[in-house]
Amino acid sequence: MPYNIAMVSDFFFPQPGGVESHIYQLSSKLIDRGHKVIIITHAYAGRTGVRYLTNGLKVYHVPFFVIYRETTFPTVFSFFPIFRNIVIRERIEIVHGHGSLSSFCIEAILHARTMGLRAVFTDHSLFGFADAGSILTNKLLKFALSDVDHVICVSHTCKENTVLRASLDPLMVSVIPNAVVAENFRPLSYSSHRSAPGPPPRISPQDTITVVVISRLFYNKGTDLLIAAIPRILASHPNVCFIIAGSGPKAIDLEQMIERNVLQDRVEMLGPVRHEEVRDVMVRGHIYLHPSLTEAFGTVIVEAASCGLYVVCTRVGGIPEVLPTHMTEFAKPEEDDIVEATGRAIRALRAGKVRTELFHNQVKQMYSWTDVAQRTERVYDGIMGELSHDQFYQGVGVSGAWSATRGRAGMQSFALIERLKRYYGCGIWAGKLFCLCVIVDYLLYVCLEMFAPRSRIDICRNWPTKDIRDGKEKDPGLPKDDKERKETNARRVDSHYHDHD
Repeated sequence: MPYNIAMVSDFFFPQPGGVESHIYQLSSKLIDRGHKVIIITHAYAGRTGVRYLTNGLKVYHVPFFVIYRETTFPTVFSFFPIFRNIVIRERIEIVHGHGSLSSFCIEAILHARTMGLRAVFTDHSLFGFADAGSILTNKLLKFALSDVDHVICVSHTCKENTVLRASLDPLMVSVIPNAVVAENFRPLSYSSHRSAPGPPPRISPQDTITVVVISRLFYNKGTDLLIAAIPRILASHPNVCFIIAGSGPKAIDLEQMIERNVLQDRVEMLGPVRHEEVRDVMVRGHIYLHPSLTEAFGTVIVEAASCGLYVVCTRVGGIPEVLPTHMTEFAKPEEDDIVEATGRAIRALRAGKVRTELFHNQVKQMYSWTDVAQRTERVYDGIMGELSHDQFYQGVGVSGAWSATRGRAGMQSFALIERLKRYYGCGIWAGKLFCLCVIVDYLLYVCLEMFAPRSRIDICRNWPTKDIRDGKEKDPGLPKDDKERKETNARRVDSHYHDHD
């Protein structure tokens, strides 16, 4: 059945990035499948209020203060009145948060559960366990996921990391990878045939090989390794040049390296590029270099392979799961190994050992946003009770004790006392603080229901969409079953209050 879904994250367009692209593509495909999807994010420069994107995707740009890397200042409770108003206006049933470091995401999951809504979280990142920043982030993640219905990770490595960081039961975590719109990342000489005739192309020693790097220029993306490796790679291979696109605090270090080594004619820095311009940059190269220190998935390397580039990347996080070995040359996250791996890739291309002209069709068969949307939809069916417990966990042995505590299909209870029990187990001091936050959030919700009743909030009309499953256009006004939906929501709210009493 169709659902009303709110995607919540601090990270969305116009900022480029993997999380932003994931949210947009997933939302578009869910709309194609007949669901209603809105996006809640913070205001960007020139974008405040409500915007409509392609396919009727509505975006709420909430004006909140941004502190670091497009992350809003965590306020915990001040976001609740605005969030509640949007959720009621759009008749949201499922809140889907994205990003461990997103304040909007963490707060939205808390408020959604207080309002009696189902909540899903998608983790796109990997974090450690030793440094102070990781410890704080992991504790916040534990707070957010203590009362979530289901968790989605973009790779199996990401799942293991998230389960350990948030002390989750592995059965409530699914792995659904990112994807790529292969049609938007075609190589210059694209052939629709599965196999190209003739011998593989060779690049003579006199021809220039271009290495492309498209990344945010931050420490965790391996920019320091890149700065150290580029002069050595260029010194060993005369007919090689670099194209670097991206922005960040490490950009000044890259520019200083170029000036210090007098490499202006062999290293081109493009600065930030829009996502629709990424393909135009990639097709100028032969090799894509990705020296990241940590990565949960790495969508950009799939895009590079789809453009026909041979990928040199570090063997960290979920990167080894993304592409088959014949498309990649792996290296340790060390300067010497990156130099050696890039050299092997250059020699392989010159010898004609790599069939990069076949990569696009192979990537097209491996990744599809339609498949991602279908698998995400199945998660929604599970948490909404459309699938039975056995159907949702088909092929997985589920312990009776665990299933008994979560109910049908492993759904979390909305009862306040049950929620407090889950939060109380987060730590000696943190557990008490988390319980206090939940109680205050619930009291704020009661006050809002009393002094800003739902009857005063106008219900939005739906954008006309076509469900690709039956080819019928949906009514742009209120749905025909709106009365039934209102009665269901009323029963849910009554049950919600009854459980708390």
